[in-house]
Amino acid sequence: MFIHPLSDVQSQNIGDGTRVWQFSVILAGATIGLNCNICAHTLIENDVVIGSNVTIKSGVYLWDGITIDDNVFIGPCATFTNDKIPRSQQYPDRFSKIVIKAGASIGANATILPGITLGINCMVGAGAVVTKNVPDYAVVVGNPAKIIKYIEK
Repeated sequence: MFIHPLSDVQSQNIGDGTRVWQFSVILAGATIGLNCNICAHTLIENDVVIGSNVTIKSGVYLWDGITIDDNVFIGPCATFTNDKIPRSQQYPDRFSKIVIKAGASIGANATILPGITLGINCMVGAGAVVTKNVPDYAVVVGNPAKIIKYIEK
């Protein structure tokens, strides 16, 4: 495991072969699998579970309630939200979950709304705004994201 000295890694639950680059913050409750690449300028909160062989590019913040399976790619500045009705200084009893299934890829600057599941090997285009669950092998683009095709299995 490699942890850049300019990162703040509080979690002890990080798998072998994972690399964490500078200016990343990983809170104590986070779990990260084997052989992941956590790029610079990222934040991973406590109630986040990340599988193995996951790439998280720069500018990604993973809030409480996110689960990421193995072999997922998250592009630069992809945005995740976990509160359907956000208000300053008012927090829900429990944050909405986001589940990203194995092999999914999320393009740069895509936005994933609360309560969404991204299916196995799906692809989310750059800049897409995902407001509904994405089926396995689907490719979605646009705002709101719509299915344009399916990837062959």
